[in-house]
Amino acid sequence: AHDLATVLMAEHLAKRFKPSALKTRSHEITGNPFDDQEWVQKAGSRCQLRAIGFKDEDFTKPIITVVCPYSNALPCNNKFRNLGDIIVKEIENKGGIAFLCYTPVVSDAETMGSPGMRYSLISRDWIADCVEIMHEAYAADAIVSLSGCDKTVPGVLMPIARLDAIGACLYGGTHLPGHREDKDGTLDGRSVMEAIGKYGAGLIDIEELHTVERCAMPGSGTCGGMYTANTMSCAVEALGMALPGTGTGPAVDKLNKVTATREEYCEKVVEALFNLMEAKISARQILTRKATQLLHHGMLTYAS
Repeated sequence: AHDLATVLMAEHLAKRFKPSALKTRSHEITGNPFDDQEWVQKAGSRCQLRAIGFKDEDFTKPIITVVCPYSNALPCNNKFRNLGDIIVKEIENKGGIAFLCYTPVVSDAETMGSPGMRYSLISRDWIADCVEIMHEAYAADAIVSLSGCDKTVPGVLMPIARLDAIGACLYGGTHLPGHREDKDGTLDGRSVMEAIGKYGAGLIDIEELHTVERCAMPGSGTCGGMYTANTMSCAVEALGMALPGTGTGPAVDKLNKVTATREEYCEKVVEALFNLMEAKISARQILTRKATQLLHHGMLTYAS
């Protein structure tokens, strides 16, 4: 009688909570309806998840880590809550559950010349560890990662590679060129650095320096040049871990709102992620020796 009851319960659970084929790991948190013992053991976990809004059907869905290195302290990443919301919504539209993962973000441009710069390089590994902790702790089935300021680009990619996870990256975009009212031409972050040197050499006065500082960066986005962030975003794209064309382009429009193109990229990266999940293509199937060799040759060509 006990065995019959167990079989009947398993059949009931499997029918009521039939998991998605894309839910390959997250049953470790939600419970496996085909394993009545595990299902019972995970009642406490499901209770916690119900407290944040889970319904019965949500326990059948794949869980996806959405890496959102947001901070309002710097222009590179201060639009990531907008992008993250779009990605979360698109994941839900495709039948998934999104678990957000926030990370530290250190701006090289803001901290240079101060003790704060000591935290920049080490933040790369902290970012990677934060992502790995959240992804592994909740046994998520895939990762989609946003990146912007310098160390977030490698920081969000490293855990995908070292875990051999199914994942994809999306760059937040660079800032638009700056303009001043009294002169033609464009400005960017480099213009400010050059103006500092010119002021130090006595070539311009403090008012000219102030004008360049005020006009160089009109809105959100990474530094407008082939510096660390933009170079690395192109490298991630070349490695195949980001969709073609998404490693470049502006973050915002002239009203400092996220561009329609960048919003579309959010939808496309989720679509690509679900395709990877269906095909069971993990990071190390993309990050092959040939891929790194092609990137190396490309960098040599660019440098020459």
